[in-house]
Amino acid sequence: MADLEIFQKTLGDLGTNCYIMVNHDTKECIVFDPADEAHVLKEIFDHPDFNLKGIFLTHGHFDHIGAAKALKDTYNVPIYASKEENDQILTKLGGNLSAMFGNPMTLEADELLHDGQKIEIIGTTLDCMLTPGHTVGGMCFYCEELKSVIAGDTLFCESVGRTDFPTGSGSVLVNSIREKLFALPDDTKVFPGHMSTTTIGWEKENNPFI
Repeated sequence: MADLEIFQKTLGDLGTNCYIMVNHDTKECIVFDPADEAHVLKEIFDHPDFNLKGIFLTHGHFDHIGAAKALKDTYNVPIYASKEENDQILTKLGGNLSAMFGNPMTLEADELLHDGQKIEIIGTTLDCMLTPGHTVGGMCFYCEELKSVIAGDTLFCESVGRTDFPTGSGSVLVNSIREKLFALPDDTKVFPGHMSTTTIGWEKENNPFI
């Protein structure tokens, strides 16, 4: 069993949680939602204990992708996102909200993921779970080995992601959480895009939005 660990860095004006999963045995790592402040992340990935192998996006809103291009260009690693998110959010100024907040940018994923896909990377397996609702192509990444799910803005501690942005839907979001995330074991740790960590079991009992 690999010696895996998840680190959190909260970055950017909106306090977005960026997560780094590292395999201490191989010194390889991946990053989820590199929100902003590329210089902060580069300090980590320039260290020999953090050899970056990929960038995974839960969704394409500007506050989750701000440092992605800089990291891709610096470390020559691919960006992973769902096909739906790439086509309708990442590559569209209106979809990713960057123009609305005064920092227009677009991004294109290198690897387009689909629901149920399994990715073998840094000595572990990620299960790709399409969870639309916050955006049309929102995706959560479950690591059974760590009993953890990177949830982006789908599920928060006792809350859920906003659904009033382009391609959002409240009913679709609730269905995604109930059918996909709540099917995970109750002791699964939830690493959300904002605020503190939680567990699936806690959210089943205490989340007023579900």
